[in-house]
Amino acid sequence: MANRLSQIATRTGDDGTTGLGDGTRVPKDHLRVQAMGDVDELNSQIGVLLAEPLPDDVRELLVTIQHELFNLGGELCMPGYSLLKNVAVLHLDQALADYNATLPRLAEFILPAGTRSAAIAHVCRTVARRAERAVVTLAAQETLNHAPRHYLNRLSDLLFVLARVLNRANLDGKGGDDVYWKSERMARYEANDAAQPVDDSDAVTAP
Repeated sequence: MANRLSQIATRTGDDGTTGLGDGTRVPKDHLRVQAMGDVDELNSQIGVLLAEPLPDDVRELLVTIQHELFNLGGELCMPGYSLLKNVAVLHLDQALADYNATLPRLAEFILPAGTRSAAIAHVCRTVARRAERAVVTLAAQETLNHAPRHYLNRLSDLLFVLARVLNRANLDGKGGDDVYWKSERMARYEANDAAQPVDDSDAVTAP
């Protein structure tokens, strides 16, 4: 297989344009280029997450996602082409269902905090949402396949769930649970719990 990249510094972009996969040149602030850039940033952030200690199954999943994001970026780079398969979206759906089934129901909104890996997963989640917005904006101007938008939507949800999983994995000793937002409602629940009398009717007392 021939090398696809024979020269990195081509200087052809010095005029503020860049080449797409079909050979056309567009401004570097073109909506398509912005969407490609956001997907590239997302893939890079997942690379940062992969540099952290992770459960083996999560690591394997994220590596697969990196390859699928590369296909997604390639599809954006070549107008009219389809590289990201619908099965990739179904793969995320299944992973989302499997991991979510292992978690307790949320009692309140959570903060993007806890272990370092969980916090990075939340960063990935926010970049995924930005990439999704960029793809939606592009789709309003040009014809796009549905798979890229669906994939980014599912991936953001999955990264939220994986952040919760990684807090419970607690591989750096700084997690263990979700970090809840201290809303007024949560404060009332905690106050009510503290005010409840302790039922010691079944307690064993010394003679």
